[in-house]
Amino acid sequence: MNFNWSNLLTVSNFVRLLDILVVWFVIYELIVLLRGTKAVQLFRGIIVIAIVKFLSVIIGLDTVSWIMDQVINWAVIAMVIIFQPEIRRGLEHLGRGSMFVRKHQNEDEEHMIAELDKAIQYMAKRRIGALMSIKMDTGLEDYIETGIALDADISGELLINIFIPNTPLHDGAVIIQDNQIKVAAAYLPLSESNLIPKELGTRHRAAVGISEVTDALTIVISEETGEVSITKDNELMRGMTRENYLRYFRQVLITPEDQTRQNAIQNWFGRIFGGGPRK
Repeated sequence: MNFNWSNLLTVSNFVRLLDILVVWFVIYELIVLLRGTKAVQLFRGIIVIAIVKFLSVIIGLDTVSWIMDQVINWAVIAMVIIFQPEIRRGLEHLGRGSMFVRKHQNEDEEHMIAELDKAIQYMAKRRIGALMSIKMDTGLEDYIETGIALDADISGELLINIFIPNTPLHDGAVIIQDNQIKVAAAYLPLSESNLIPKELGTRHRAAVGISEVTDALTIVISEETGEVSITKDNELMRGMTRENYLRYFRQVLITPEDQTRQNAIQNWFGRIFGGGPRK
């Protein structure tokens, strides 16, 4: 039987392929948007409900199936209420176009790292307590609303001045977003974890707390010891040296995500059509 490539390259088949790619892209972006949020656990609950519904139909549990139908019927309204912050954040990303185009301005991020380093070195040597959180993928709007708006360019001198003791802005967190100091004196959620060492104070609990609900990168400087700590993805990294935190910043903040995606796509096509990844 001869294979006819012309049948494969019909308009209808192309539309089907485009349909699959669009659905794949939307699901991928949804996962990226919800990564590191409480919505992930809620989605797991939705999957459990779907499995129970499927099994109840197969086995013939009519009452259970009816109850699952009621749950599913009300699920749309419930999801709008429960996922209101995530929906708003997604629409904001869509309005800015950042969901479709992610531009990584490495020069700006290198500048941000240099200014952060300047501030960290100054405050750590003088044991000035500080708490600075950098937005990654997960939105921080709920916490930005609790702070005092600055919308200022990142500068080491400004960060130092914010955390000088007994000044109006020193108590709370600085939130950095889009390479700007968005707000100061913001309130972050305190972690209730029993794994946090007792000698660590409120700043460290706030840093761990924000890492439990978002993927933000948070820097803490202890006012007792001058120790530099970093939290991200519910991990507390203590006693960071200058070499360590600079290497970590560059790894997390300057990773060329667009290039990574492009390489993944090229490797995928290479395995299908060309026999292996492209170098």
